[in-house]
Amino acid sequence: MNTEKTAQFLGYAGLIPFVVLALDLLVTGYFPAPLARLWLLAYGAVILSFLGGIVWGRCLQEPEAGVSMIVSILISLIGWGAILLLGPEAFWLLSAGFVAALAWDLRSDLPPWFRRLRIHLSIGAIFAMIVGALT
Repeated sequence: MNTEKTAQFLGYAGLIPFVVLALDLLVTGYFPAPLARLWLLAYGAVILSFLGGIVWGRCLQEPEAGVSMIVSILISLIGWGAILLLGPEAFWLLSAGFVAALAWDLRSDLPPWFRRLRIHLSIGAIFAMIVGALT
């Protein structure tokens, strides 16, 4: 399987829960709002932790990876901290975490296609977190 196409497929598919839950909160109200917000918060925290894991995995080949490893753990801890908050501030914290993870990734030596993918996916996740905070 082609790595780029597989990553794109899986990445954009991973936006589906963000989009569905954000649209539900904004438009449909199919799910009870507290439940939709909890699901959105939990999914955001899981995905942010996944992004921390990506940083960890990328830096394992670096001879001096201490800072990258610390950043990877901090990204994951932001997700955990957001779950502890549970209110609108949890979504703002996750938004900040997604921005920080993207900023860290964009300063790294990433293939152009992955850089574009990270930007697109981060925009989707951040939009969903803002909806969660404001609804």
